[in-house]
Amino acid sequence: MDRTARLTLTAVFAALTCIATFIIKIPVPATQGYIHFGDAFVLLAGIFPGAGFGMLAAGIGSALADLFSGYAIYAPATFIIKAVCAIVVTGIYKGLSLKIQNHFLRLIIAGAAATAILTGGYLAFESVLYGTAALVEIPMNIIQGCSGIAIACGLLPLFSRIPEIRKHM
Repeated sequence: MDRTARLTLTAVFAALTCIATFIIKIPVPATQGYIHFGDAFVLLAGIFPGAGFGMLAAGIGSALADLFSGYAIYAPATFIIKAVCAIVVTGIYKGLSLKIQNHFLRLIIAGAAATAILTGGYLAFESVLYGTAALVEIPMNIIQGCSGIAIACGLLPLFSRIPEIRKHM
């Protein structure tokens, strides 16, 4: 895939991440956050555009959703956390390709690592903001990560039908 196609795919994944985070959200009454579908696209961005471009798509799309949703204070942390998640997904998903042929299993393993990063990253950030009250968010962040994995597994066959994307699986 040439640079222009990769940049275009990056922009598409950033937009999908932002839209899926911003529009489809389920508020969590016990916390200030919400469950969303954007993490599915964070994971897929780590697979299809690749490490650098996927990192940008995941970080920019997620941070923009925070800005649009009124969570501007989270945007810088979200950019970093989601970018790191995409890089980790790229490394694990591609790294396991010689040992594990099953795309879903590779996605689940990579998604579990990304969920650990997401949970730890937000715990560290929210600890600065809220102190020990940040611990309340841990279960919700784990649920968020797991829902992202499940949705990404559902979307993987759809994206794999696109010839330019299939080459990166």
